[in-house]
Amino acid sequence: MRDHMLKLVYLSVLLCLLPASASSAEDKQGFTIYLIRHAEKLPDTKNPALTQCGLTRAESIAQQLQLINIEMLYSTNYKRTQQTAAPTSTSKQLSVISYDPANLPAFAKSLLAAKKNALVVGHSNTTAVLAGLLAEQPLTSFDESIYDRIYQVVFIDGGAQLNIFQQNFTCE
Repeated sequence: MRDHMLKLVYLSVLLCLLPASASSAEDKQGFTIYLIRHAEKLPDTKNPALTQCGLTRAESIAQQLQLINIEMLYSTNYKRTQQTAAPTSTSKQLSVISYDPANLPAFAKSLLAAKKNALVVGHSNTTAVLAGLLAEQPLTSFDESIYDRIYQVVFIDGGAQLNIFQQNFTCE
């Protein structure tokens, strides 16, 4: 339990550094998009819900984003992504906007046109790809066992800066 608390403190400190990047970007008329994969899901169903671990991770994500100015919240229309977005939706008082994971180029254009700080909840085969489209870098899908990546794309002065963080969260 103590180890879990230390990990939460470490990640909270790390994420407190993120608003500084986002804040400085906002000062220069920039914006930041955060992209995460849904949390841990139940196995072997077509549209699975989150496991208890996944629900706990979703709550942890909302807490970690508490100090970050999120203006828009996007999720695919699946239980696991909606459940991952729900705690952030509640804490930020934002509606969750559904997007089509089959048309990432169009969604990337929409995000860029909005110029808003956003959180996008996706999947192992879409999250990195979308981050790559936004940052104009070739990124591919990642293994289905990975749930802890946070992609941050900071837009400022016509350029994009991609940062990839690891959420320091484990279920016990």
